[in-house]
Amino acid sequence: MIKKTKANSALYIGLIGVASWILPGGGYFLMNQKKRAAIIFITIVLTFAAGMYAGSIGVVDRVPAKIWSWYTAQMMVSPAVALIGNITAPGNYPVYGKPAEIGQIYTGMAGLLNLLCIVNEIYAAYLLEPEKSGK
Repeated sequence: MIKKTKANSALYIGLIGVASWILPGGGYFLMNQKKRAAIIFITIVLTFAAGMYAGSIGVVDRVPAKIWSWYTAQMMVSPAVALIGNITAPGNYPVYGKPAEIGQIYTGMAGLLNLLCIVNEIYAAYLLEPEKSGK
């Protein structure tokens, strides 16, 4: 568990935010809230996996990615999505029709849900009281 002090408050909050993005629920894990971290991790990963199952790996398509695209929302799940994007970049995994739409919606919603969790974890880290010295 990382101890928050006044000297490392900004660094601590930044670390919580980065850990939350790299691994969904990672910020709560660093704050020693393991049950909450596990619930967030399972929820986001299963939602993303359901989207991948519905639409195949081809729903993560970074080639036509613009700033406001499904890929941007999907990247909020984890930087690991970029690895999937590199795999699908050659275009060998075409997906069409309803399965593609459903897969994009699920994977995008998983990313947006993780973004909400990242903000919540940063706010929870901000609210933690600094350790009292001398007690």
